[in-house]
This record gives sequence, C-alpha cells and structure tokens, in this order.
Amino acid sequence: MTTDLPYRVRRSDRAHRVRVSVDARGEVEVVLPRRSPERAAAAAIVELRPWIDRRLAEASVVREQIAARGDALPYLGGELVLRREPGRSRVHRRGDELLVPAGERADAAIERWYRRAAEREIAPRLDAAVAALGTRYAKLTIRNQRTRWGSCSSTGAMSFNWRLLLAPEGVLDYVVWHEACHLRVMDHSTGFWSLVERYCPDYEDHRRWLRRHGTTLVL
Repeated sequence: MTTDLPYRVRRSDRAHRVRVSVDARGEVEVVLPRRSPERAAAAAIVELRPWIDRRLAEASVVREQIAARGDALPYLGGELVLRREPGRSRVHRRGDELLVPAGERADAAIERWYRRAAEREIAPRLDAAVAALGTRYAKLTIRNQRTRWGSCSSTGAMSFNWRLLLAPEGVLDYVVWHEACHLRVMDHSTGFWSLVERYCPDYEDHRRWLRRHGTTLVL
C-alpha cells in the first residue's frame, strides 16, 4: 500500500494502537506500537486521509497566524519584540524586548529561555495553589509535550508545558489549578470539576481557548 503523502514513523513501547498526528508545521507523524508491522503506518494514512487533509488545511492557517507575528513573540497575553544580536549565545529579556542570537541557533536559544521563564512563572503559582488546597507536590518539571499542557502523577510529580507561556496568563493559571486539583482528586469526575471551578470560576473559557488556539502555541 502506497501513499503520496510524506510522513514520519515513530515506534513507541507505550503505544497500544496506531496513532496519527499533524503538527502546526504540517508534519504528519504515525506512532506505531513496537511490534506493529511497518505497513500499518501506510494503512493508517490511507484510512485517515480525509481527516489528515483537514488538519493540514488548519495547520496552514496556523502558520499564517504565526508568520503574522513578525519580529515578536507572545508572552502571557503580552508581546516581546525580538532584537537579534550577532555574537550573542544566550537570550536575555530587557523590558518588552527579547535579545536573541542572530542566525540559525536563535530558535533553540529562545526555547531554552522560555523553559527557564516557565519555571519562574509556574513555581509560585503552583505553590500558592497547593497551599490553598491544603496539599503538596513532590517535584516540578518543565517539558515540551506534543499534546499535553500539564500532568500530575499519583506520586505528586507535576509537569507543565513551557509553551503555556505563549498563551494568555489566565490560561496558564487555569492549567496550574487543573493539575493542582488533581492532587486532591485524580480523576475528571464531577467532584473534580467542581473543585476546579471553586478556584478558577472561568475555567471553561480557558479550556475552550486552548482547544481553539493550542496549535498556535509554537515558536
């Protein structure tokens, strides 16, 4: 079975079924369980082609929105103007400016800066949330997940996506409260959402924003 659509294949020990994703750059990925035959990837592409084509069209719109930023990046609802400086290796913020390296290494350096900034922004919010909830967490990790904005393990390990800093501040606050509430209620029951609403009354607005605009949260 052949297809004219370019895609990459990734095998995963944790995958229990074949999954297909399309990212904001229009790149198609097929995740295969470790023992699945290679032909399962092509079969999934053929089966899901109408859905993939819709997602590719959406990704094209997202790329246009990203291109419209020009020399600026979003930061918690505001904007940081990029100033490219030859010879610079590390990103530094100066007011509403972000001083970044010139050339091909800029994106990697900017991502490292956002990761550091994410820990500075999230840690005090998480500390305040767990104090209000009367609980505690074990550790905080900043990640770059493809599909998850945050997670809370049964052991109290908290993880958040640095790309949340590209969203409005209220969205970041909602995700922090969401994961902090999982320290009290691990499922998504009515009781869980009632707890979230107690501390984040407009959480549904922020959930909708993430569903609509989450794919734009890339550099």
